[in-house]
Amino acid sequence: METINDFFQQLSNVLWGWPMIILLLGTHLFLTFRLRIPQRKLLTGIRLSVTKEPGSQGDVSQFGALATAMAATIGTGNIVGVATAVALGGPGAVLWCWLTGIFGIATKYAEGLLAIKYRIKDKSGHFYGGPMYALERGLGMKWLAVLFAFFTAMAAFGIGATVQANSIAMMSYETYKIPQWLMGICVCLLIGMVVLGGVKSIARVCGVLVPFMAVFYAAGCTILLCMNAHYVWPAIRLIVLSAFQPEAAGGGFVGASVMMAARFGIARGLFSNESGLGSAPIVAATAQTRNPVRQALVSSTATFWDTVIICALTGIVLVSSILAHPDISYADGGALTKVAFSKIPILGAPILALAILTFAFSTILGWCYYGESAIRYLINRRAINYYRIAFIAAVFIGSITNLNVIWNIADCMNALMAAPNLISLLLLSGVAARETKRYLWDNHLDDE
Repeated sequence: METINDFFQQLSNVLWGWPMIILLLGTHLFLTFRLRIPQRKLLTGIRLSVTKEPGSQGDVSQFGALATAMAATIGTGNIVGVATAVALGGPGAVLWCWLTGIFGIATKYAEGLLAIKYRIKDKSGHFYGGPMYALERGLGMKWLAVLFAFFTAMAAFGIGATVQANSIAMMSYETYKIPQWLMGICVCLLIGMVVLGGVKSIARVCGVLVPFMAVFYAAGCTILLCMNAHYVWPAIRLIVLSAFQPEAAGGGFVGASVMMAARFGIARGLFSNESGLGSAPIVAATAQTRNPVRQALVSSTATFWDTVIICALTGIVLVSSILAHPDISYADGGALTKVAFSKIPILGAPILALAILTFAFSTILGWCYYGESAIRYLINRRAINYYRIAFIAAVFIGSITNLNVIWNIADCMNALMAAPNLISLLLLSGVAARETKRYLWDNHLDDE
């Protein structure tokens, strides 16, 4: 087992090394300018996300599709992941994470556009889409579509099931002394009740859970920012300066170079918002929308909320907490987060615990649908029920076992998902540009 773990850890380091980071960030930059900076229409996307589309074709509302996508992306990485980036890359990593989110909006926009453009409608009237359909129908690369679907199905077992379930079980035990096996059974039952209803059931639950958990977590961060009021501006200034001048960090942050700040900040931003990974367009394809660009704008807001807002908020809270309390140890990301929130009297630990529980639970729901869609593409619709059983079993296994190996395997599957998706985005960027010009820049956004 140790040999297997070492192998996947080394493979993960290679797959998520500088070549992948440059490819992802390069795609973000390329699509930003190729599509004429769609970030300018962010407010339009937010408005459309809460606008009903009567008469439009699709399985769920645009908000339901957005909530499901955000459920899968807003996870423990937004909390512990940012803290890890700060611990390893210094405060400057927060700025690089934020910039990744800004440019990643264009990639998430293109993913949503292609998802609607190449989605299919089956005999029962349900819609399906995602990078596998874009690869097959847009580029004729069936073999690459199959690879993407396979890696997605496998990644769902890791990052979507076992890893998240382990976070829930560990947090429940450490905070409330609930046995991990008992929490695992409870989570399995809740997941089973929701996923048996398909994407509509998942979207309904996520539509309630995602706004609640985001507002609840933001409220906790706001309390900490108020407590650290005198250190908030110095923290923001430190984040910006140390992103380019490592010596500006000073104190315990000495040693975090610009390259380290950029590496860990960019990597955390890319991993957090999943722009370029190819998962979110799977559910975006089910949305009720008049045309591809309307859903593309809605999809792009997920990266804004996930990274530009939540990750940035977490980063400012952590850095200001370190400045306000120099005794806080920042060497370990998880410990840093717990210590920072413990400064809130009485409510600190419950706020953090509930945030991690809801973030992880919602991620399981979103990734279950991604895995189901991949299995449907690879095999057939009848195989989905067997996949659900295996997925729920993986949730229980994750609740009671050590996950070092699974973490590394999941990281590898995620990177292998990204490669085919990026190929489709780059090769079909011309299609995305034409659709964007027609509907967005030529003012035909309300057309069918």
